[in-house]
Amino acid sequence: MSASPVLPSFDPESPVFRAHEGGKLGVHATQPLRGREDLSLLYTPGVAEVSLAIAADPTLSTRYTARGNTVAVISDGTAVLGLGDIGPLGAMPVMEGKAVLFKHFADIDAVPVVMETGTVEELVEAIVRIAPSYGGINLEDISAPRCFDIEEQLKDRLDIPVFHDDQHGTAIVVLAGLHNAVRVLDRRLEDLRVVVAGAGAAGVAVTRLLQRAGVRDVVVCDSRGVIHPSRQDLSGHKKLLAASTNPRGLAGTLATALDGADCYVGVSGGTVPEEQVASMAPGGIVFALANPTPEVHPDVAHRHAAVVATGRSDFPNQINNVLAFPGIFRGALDAGATRITEAMKLAAARAIADMVPEPTAECIVPSVFEPGVADAVADAVRRLAPTASGRVSRGGD
Repeated sequence: MSASPVLPSFDPESPVFRAHEGGKLGVHATQPLRGREDLSLLYTPGVAEVSLAIAADPTLSTRYTARGNTVAVISDGTAVLGLGDIGPLGAMPVMEGKAVLFKHFADIDAVPVVMETGTVEELVEAIVRIAPSYGGINLEDISAPRCFDIEEQLKDRLDIPVFHDDQHGTAIVVLAGLHNAVRVLDRRLEDLRVVVAGAGAAGVAVTRLLQRAGVRDVVVCDSRGVIHPSRQDLSGHKKLLAASTNPRGLAGTLATALDGADCYVGVSGGTVPEEQVASMAPGGIVFALANPTPEVHPDVAHRHAAVVATGRSDFPNQINNVLAFPGIFRGALDAGATRITEAMKLAAARAIADMVPEPTAECIVPSVFEPGVADAVADAVRRLAPTASGRVSRGGD
């Protein structure tokens, strides 16, 4: 059973509830049904020819059904936004909203699929069984560490892109922002001392992608402090982090890690005391991404850092996954990709960064409404997408 959260005031006349009444999605036909002739083409008997052709050559399904432009947005409601485990029905409005974003920014038809939670194996099996209906799987709001195993098993079993946006979407946009932050500060990623606060889905993915982009000194902290190999309380994914991060062998609290650090990436919530932010190296970078309350308020961060970003739309430099996932899936679907690779993620981050040709401290990432962002990401991803033939797609080259 899902925990029962404290209910907000319910006012069906408020703009929020009125905007959601009846849901945010519908179904429309792409072909007209005007009479008997259309009926015979779109349904029986004409449809039988298409069904038999697809049965003989399954690759035709992406051409002659909606599958090639349809993504399942799947959640079990165990880690919804900042609301926690509110169950599948509570997750449904969020998944509908995600589908609206897919359609608006990349013209992808996304279908919310909420499931009762269960074991990793149960969820994987359920998703595998419905996967033939979709060209891609977007996992959303599934609690860690289960989300890691679910994604990995699905990637092994399916030949369509599987993408956990809470992990990789966040990581891609963080890397895009850092690409431009170091340009503003005339620094190099390789030289940064980065502290990632949070070892859940986003923290793990941010750490791994930054390392692949060339950052050599990453220290990860969880609620108990710096993750290092001597700790006896580490779960499986944290043991992997301990083995590949913290090259200076730090131990202690977040305060220890922040002392002299160049960059803080917060994906954990809570509040970082100002004196700890002040202990960072001068001219640093603060990405305080918890929503709705950043770990470091921008006013505080600006007193000590040169570049500041949050996850909120009412401050400059919003690190928003919407900059990444629509274009990533657009490119992957167009290429007929079988998976989303690390190279595709790195290319997506670079494409987002390049949408700001002259970054400043107040503008290191484009607005989510900047024209062309999804197209640029899609093009970058499409060029590197692995396909069923085993070859990498080169798009229109």
